Amino acid sequence: MTSPITTGTPAGGASSASKSTPANTAVSSIDNTSLDAVVDDLLDSLSSKFASVSSEIYEKIEAMSKRLDAMENSLQQQAGGK
Repeated sequence: MTSPITTGTPAGGASSASKSTPANTAVSSIDNTSLDAVVDDLLDSLSSKFASVSSEIYEKIEAMSKRLDAMENSLQQQAGGK
């Protein structure tokens, strides 16, 4: 007698891919853990870059403010001297 050919689908017709097995759960857990780590690293990196850019912008605004104050004082002196 020969044995019947199986197609990989259980007798009930449900696919085994949709069932959660301990091995699948472990892989998903590892994937989620590594994904969480990658997302955390990305957020830390973005936060650091944002803080750096914010600091640079603040410094440039301060420098511009000082130059405008100096220009204003110079114009007032020139207008008062005439």
